[in-house]
Order: sequence, then structure tokens, then C-alpha cells
Amino acid sequence: MSEKRKYRRLPIKLELEVSSLFSQDGSIDIGNAEFHVINISKAGLGFITTSVIPLNYYFNATIAFEGTSDVLKYVVKVIRTEELENGEHLYGCEFVGLASIYDSMFENYEHLVDEKDQNS
Repeated sequence: MSEKRKYRRLPIKLELEVSSLFSQDGSIDIGNAEFHVINISKAGLGFITTSVIPLNYYFNATIAFEGTSDVLKYVVKVIRTEELENGEHLYGCEFVGLASIYDSMFENYEHLVDEKDQNS
């Protein structure tokens, strides 16, 4: 099966704490939900959580790339969900309006991931 994604997904281990989601219709409080981010690309990120998150809602994210000093603060939109067998949920999200100026952050991180894979 050929890869149809525009950007390569990179593995990443980081935790996001999200307390509220928002949309054009308003916001909802979800407590302090923990999102376990499992991959990231120039287009968005994937995370696993036990919380149920509605599609087409947004949240603010601060992402620190492991092994670099790069930090990305951006709005993320929930666009896809899948229920996992263990009761958790896998979500796919896209960055909203991410400027190409941030491309170098992803390229630096991709280079680090490749180096780590070669040295393993």
C-alpha cells in the first residue's frame, strides 16, 4: 500500500494537558485531559487519550521538539478519531494555518529522528 500522506509522520513522545476545547459555537471544559502525542508531521499530530473529544474542535498546543530547543505554539483542530480496543481513543489533528517559517523545526526534528534510527 502506497503512502498517501503529504508529510512524513515522525515518532514523538510528549504529553499535552488540555483543559478546554473551542469551536465557532463556543467552548467546552474537559478538565485536565492528558493527551499522549505519538506522532507529528508538518501537517498535524496524532495523540491517544481516554477522554472523548468531539470532531472539529480546536485546542492550543505547545510542542517542544525532543533533542532541540525548538518550541511550537499553535492551534490544533481535531479532524479524525478511532476507538481503540483498550477503551482509549486515537485522534488525528491538523495544525491551523501553520506558516512555512516553521518548516525548519520539522526538518531539524526529522534529521534527529533519522540520526537516532541510524545509530540504533
